[in-house]
Amino acid sequence: MAAKINHVDEAELSRMEEGGGGSALHDPSAAGSCRSSIAVNVVQTLQKLLAEAIGTYFIVFTGCAAIVVDKTYGSVTYPGISVTWGLIIMIVIYSLGHISGAHFNPAVTITFAILRRFPLKQVPLYITAQLTGSILASGTLSLLLDVPPEAYFGTEPSGSNAQSLVMEIIISFLLMFVIFGNAVDERAVQDLHSITPDNFLEVSGAVIHPLSYQQARNFHFNCGLVYVAEPGYMLFRAGVPHHAIIKKFAGEEISRLADLISVLSKLSMGVRVPLEYITYMDRHRRKSVLVTVDRHEWYAPPRVYARDDSTGLWIARLALPSNSPLLSSVINYAGGTDPETMLPGNDEVSLVEYADQQNSHKLVDGAASMEAHYNHVFEEAHSRDGSLHEPREENLDHSTISETAVVREYQAAITPGANTSVAESVIEPTLVLVEVHVPPSCMLDGVHSQHFLGTGVIIHHSQNMGLVAVDKNTVAISACDVMLSFAAFPIEIPGEVVFLHPVHNYAVVAYDPSALGSGASVVRAAELLPEPTLHRGDTVYLVGLSRSLRATSRKSIVTNPCDALDIVSADCPRYRAINMEVIELDTDFGSTFSGVLTDDQGRVQAVWGSFSGQLKHSNHSSDHRFVRGIPIYTISQVLDKILSGAKGPALLINGVKRPMPLVRILEVELYATPLSKAQSFGLTDDWVQALVKKDPLRRQVLHVKGCFAGSKAEHVLEHGDMILAINKEPVTCFSDVENACQELDKNGESDGRLHMTILRQGHEIEVFVGTDVRDGNGTVRVINWCGCIVQDPHPAVRALGFLPEEGHCVYVASIYLGSPVHRGGLYAFQWIVEVNGKSTHDLDAFVKVTKKLQDGEVACVRTINLKGKPRMLNVKQDLHYWPTWELRFDPDTAKWRRTIIKALHPDVS
Repeated sequence: MAAKINHVDEAELSRMEEGGGGSALHDPSAAGSCRSSIAVNVVQTLQKLLAEAIGTYFIVFTGCAAIVVDKTYGSVTYPGISVTWGLIIMIVIYSLGHISGAHFNPAVTITFAILRRFPLKQVPLYITAQLTGSILASGTLSLLLDVPPEAYFGTEPSGSNAQSLVMEIIISFLLMFVIFGNAVDERAVQDLHSITPDNFLEVSGAVIHPLSYQQARNFHFNCGLVYVAEPGYMLFRAGVPHHAIIKKFAGEEISRLADLISVLSKLSMGVRVPLEYITYMDRHRRKSVLVTVDRHEWYAPPRVYARDDSTGLWIARLALPSNSPLLSSVINYAGGTDPETMLPGNDEVSLVEYADQQNSHKLVDGAASMEAHYNHVFEEAHSRDGSLHEPREENLDHSTISETAVVREYQAAITPGANTSVAESVIEPTLVLVEVHVPPSCMLDGVHSQHFLGTGVIIHHSQNMGLVAVDKNTVAISACDVMLSFAAFPIEIPGEVVFLHPVHNYAVVAYDPSALGSGASVVRAAELLPEPTLHRGDTVYLVGLSRSLRATSRKSIVTNPCDALDIVSADCPRYRAINMEVIELDTDFGSTFSGVLTDDQGRVQAVWGSFSGQLKHSNHSSDHRFVRGIPIYTISQVLDKILSGAKGPALLINGVKRPMPLVRILEVELYATPLSKAQSFGLTDDWVQALVKKDPLRRQVLHVKGCFAGSKAEHVLEHGDMILAINKEPVTCFSDVENACQELDKNGESDGRLHMTILRQGHEIEVFVGTDVRDGNGTVRVINWCGCIVQDPHPAVRALGFLPEEGHCVYVASIYLGSPVHRGGLYAFQWIVEVNGKSTHDLDAFVKVTKKLQDGEVACVRTINLKGKPRMLNVKQDLHYWPTWELRFDPDTAKWRRTIIKALHPDVS
């Protein structure tokens, strides 16, 4: 029951009691200060005595009251009495221990004095205070409880007096042994705060610190090892789990946090290095992974946080020296040096060569080793949503086989067998495994996972540029890291998203052919066959990649070449394919097998891509994934624009600026209605005959489901309108609308409006509907303020048909738990329309308003949710831990750049 006593205070008290302070009496100039010191000591002593009396009072009152109540009413029980004593002792120690030392027992006070841990002159005062408190507690119980005089609530010895004496000695010794083992022995842990790590490293969202005493005790490791409390983004991509212990990084042993920082200081952006770690579940075997240092500025530079006990804050500083390649990569790249060419120990080694070295060990064993490696990749990706299994160990020794010999050996290993179809053998060198990781700091546009995996097809391959087409359920946003693994050659290289179609379910990813090294000679582009289009009953070959990156083909029959998609909106707005016709086959190949549809000669007629939606149940929704064919003609049109030179904004691709295409679209969600049902809405027989004549196969009419908020068609078309004709030409399918929009681009004098004939509430009317021009960049700018990620409303939000009256405003894409906005009650999927009464109608206005807020200032935020309900809340700005920053895509460098808008310490934020 005794807390540790401050030795400095004890020494001072002992000195004063022994007359050490009497020298002041002989010095008249010090008499005043001496009297003041005596007065202070008297007050402190009275405080200690009062604390001892109060503590003893509550211990005796509470503990004995529990016994009395149990003896009288029988409702407390013996375990309850024991818990009561333990709790009240803990409470008074925590409440009063820092004042008096929490003796509350004459035996403790006397023992402390004998061991010269307590002033002898205060012993009688402490004992008197303790006896006073216990007597007052007993008197209080006697007054409050109706106890008869003959009642006795103590315990009587059941054995002889000698037995009782020995038992009392043993129990008292145990009590004093525990107290002095914790309160007096200097070897005991006196202050857990002092042995808790007081610094940690933050890099790419990961939190790494020396293993604490508490965790070392739990895991049976030594204190101080490099412990991954949170893997963040970079380590999560590599498969490093929570609670891992880093043992080796980039070939150097890691025993302290300083060792890890030293290695990081030698690395640069984009480099891939091996890392070895162990876990407490498997402590005897090391696991090896490849860590890719972030190629974009998703996070702040590595920082070390140190605890400042005087202020209670964690103070950040840059972990790396100013001349570190990781910090200077941005400057070097702007000056013409790609940061990917900077590697530890040899600045002249290219990333391509380094990647070849890391992959060359797999080439020695030919296809067998490659299959084992990519089996592991697929197992990781399909193990669970957004998470990875602990990867196996990898041998990183460099091969001495020449590149030419490796290519010949590999080609021989993958020579198609006798039963391989022509389509499979032709298309296999064009297939690519696309793996996508989304940083947690960039969960934009409603993206629902951090990890995606799918099959893409090479649609262009030249000396300067390679392009891969893949579905948008794999590449959903541009703010991501893409890795490409080629079926034609066992190598993995990074890719960059260069085009996201605003409507159709496909994206285009670029790669650098020179990064393939000798593999560039065996990689090739697929031959696209946009015409003729597929028809019902046509035979096609579905070719995709197996888990070992080998092509697998299946012959199938087209059952529906023009199935109109109708995917319902998700609970949380995210991309969904609209206004699309897809291809259905007669066989279900599962919801994860993707690839391409080809003819018998291996010419690509469609991409067999993945789609995402939600199934609505009575009380919840569940994600639903399915695969369908995407006609290749839509992809071929965009490819022609990229290669011929589009009129859109320029984008740096492999060091060359190329104009990217713009897409003119009608921002209206449509759905197909059979003509048999359309007549019930007032469609005349003449129009039925005209539409059947135009398209005898489909026999449908397009209905308006809704207009995108903020589009030029918003106030012209209404829900339920039937689109009968555009420019007097009957319309029966989505491609008719797209072709009409493209005709507007060909006519340079066009005002961008479509002349439509529509049926509205049974009346045929003529309207002019505006179209919108969109690029394929996706969201390219986000702001982080007080822990919330805000962006412009993305298409999936505008497809709901609602925007605040104040304008587009800024849309909250996601929030960080524990952040100021989370504590203030702000959540995702709503608009911020005002801050402190000032409009935030766009990102620039939002930055202008929030930039004026000071640290600690409370901002009044007005929000509107997706249902249009307004709300007011208060957010207290914390610039120390939550600086305001912007992440923006720079088309001149093809990099995502992070810029500090406001922070207390901009140099380390």
